[in-house]
Amino acid sequence: MICRFVLILAVVVLALPVSAQPLSVPSSARQVSSRVSPLDSYALPVAPFDGQAVPARTIEGAVDRQTWRVDGTAATTLQLLAPLRDQIQAAGYTLVFQCRDRECGGFDFRFGTEIVPAPDMHVDIRNYRFLSAVREPDKAVSLLVSRGRNAAYIQIIRVAPPGAADLRVEVDQQALPAEPAPEANSLTARLAQDGHVILKNLDFASGAETLEPGHHDSLAQLAAYLRAHPGQRIALVGHTDSAGSLQNNIELSRRRAGAVRARLLQVHGIAPDRVEAEGMGYLAPVASNLTPEGREANRRVEAILLSDR
Repeated sequence: MICRFVLILAVVVLALPVSAQPLSVPSSARQVSSRVSPLDSYALPVAPFDGQAVPARTIEGAVDRQTWRVDGTAATTLQLLAPLRDQIQAAGYTLVFQCRDRECGGFDFRFGTEIVPAPDMHVDIRNYRFLSAVREPDKAVSLLVSRGRNAAYIQIIRVAPPGAADLRVEVDQQALPAEPAPEANSLTARLAQDGHVILKNLDFASGAETLEPGHHDSLAQLAAYLRAHPGQRIALVGHTDSAGSLQNNIELSRRRAGAVRARLLQVHGIAPDRVEAEGMGYLAPVASNLTPEGREANRRVEAILLSDR
């Protein structure tokens, strides 16, 4: 009798509808698009671009494609992806493949896999992360996270049998780290407003090209700005006083800018393709070269904001 009751109870439990498990995006995320196909097929990437195509596993079912935009955050792509990855695994999914920009195949991977068209989804080919996961036998999810100049984007594609309960995307109450607002007259505020700024406390003696070791606050601020705006590039432009020939001063000013660039790369970890170094010699003075104070002011390095990558 007891066995029969246990069997009936088990059948009842199995017959109850299983609620979908939540997959929470940050509270600052705003849904941009949702496209649901009741019955479709999805090519789930399972490996990086192999030189010919992106290896994929085709899965059929109800396909739900959603994109989300996150404004005003300083979060990296990993900070955005990691909590979602943990939730996907907690829901019983097994990770099949994960990669970041160049490891994925860069441009070739981005254009070899399914991406919701712009402007609903933006992918910076130098700054994105991807993962795919499956829950046997017929459920799958892929996650693509990228950052642009002013916002981050999240794409979630889910596949499950029609009518089956699965992951549901909802907004979490946990806020992401906000992008700090620059002080009105700070180095980064002037760079954003004017498009260029003089890097203070990078003094060069007349004829010298070596940047002294130690902490330089202006470089720390510039590096923080670049980390908070991963889509932006800068040019460092060296300037000299008027002592010596124009050609020698152009070469000297270029080497000074190169020394500052090397410090940004080596000490602050800025990617090489985000910083250029050039020299103007004495062609763009900010003060008179007739006084010692003026000549000292003219020996400088400026940061110039370039277009987005």
